Amino acid sequence: MASRVLVTGGGGFLGAAICRQLVERGDAVRSLARGDYPALRALGVEARRGDAADRQAIEDAVRGCDAVIHTAAKAGVWGEERAYVRSNVEATEAVIRACRSQGVGRLVFTSSPSVVAGSVPLRGVDESTPYPARYLAPYPRTKALAEQAVRAASGPQLRTVSLRPHLILGPGDPHLVPRLIDRARKGRLRLLGDGRNLVDVTYVEDAARAHLQALDALARPDGPDGRVYFLSQGQPMALAELLNRILNEVGLPRVHRRISPALGYALGAAAEAVFRALRLPGEPPLTRFVAEELATDHYFDISAARRDLSYQPTLSVEELTRLVGASLR
Repeated sequence: MASRVLVTGGGGFLGAAICRQLVERGDAVRSLARGDYPALRALGVEARRGDAADRQAIEDAVRGCDAVIHTAAKAGVWGEERAYVRSNVEATEAVIRACRSQGVGRLVFTSSPSVVAGSVPLRGVDESTPYPARYLAPYPRTKALAEQAVRAASGPQLRTVSLRPHLILGPGDPHLVPRLIDRARKGRLRLLGDGRNLVDVTYVEDAARAHLQALDALARPDGPDGRVYFLSQGQPMALAELLNRILNEVGLPRVHRRISPALGYALGAAAEAVFRALRLPGEPPLTRFVAEELATDHYFDISAARRDLSYQPTLSVEELTRLVGASLR
């Protein structure tokens, strides 16, 4: 049965894929995003401009909907804490309030594996992994607070699921791969350590499909109310191999230069201190958070998503990197 679904952040990389898949299966889709996205309207999406943290804007957007998929967020590795709090915490709290006041019974929240990223490697961990005592950046800290708010809000009137896709890739990626290629072309790409640390990634179409699967699961009486799920292709790969596969696909040389993880962390801390003291624009060339992400294992057990959501990755990592490379060529 078709539903009317609000997608916050529908103009983003993941949000747009979610909107398209919802339209393709026959749902009526409304998007709330800060920018103007003609491509959404061309799909038949009711595209509205607004900020999810704006109480009136989100109330109006939620009104008349059966379910909400909340993907809007401020991502990144650097920036003012206040901006992250507004976009990630306050906006999520506003979405929860709007769902309750408008009688919306299902909410799917796009979280991040970084909410459990502390100072230890994450090797095949599952959803029982606790939140760390400290965070090295405002993004994972505020996403963790937002996820906790969504989990706490779950109940008979509003059923929720939080999804944690890891490193979303695919054609049209405006973030991860373009930054990688830019650094490689400028000769600024380095491995921290030997590059053998294992990471996994998520195909954007699979991540989007998981949001629809979670929405459908919440409609079942025995659905996974209040649960969180890791998402990926389920195929951890050495970081050096992953980077070099992508570089090879676009005709760039392999990355060989390395620095030690300890030095990378120290350089990140120093760069943060300089940028903070001098209030420099942009972001540091390296931060402590990025240094730890590049030097440690980060891969996850996705068996819960397979079991509860019928989640099934459709591409191998090798196929995904070839697809991304072909789109860039």
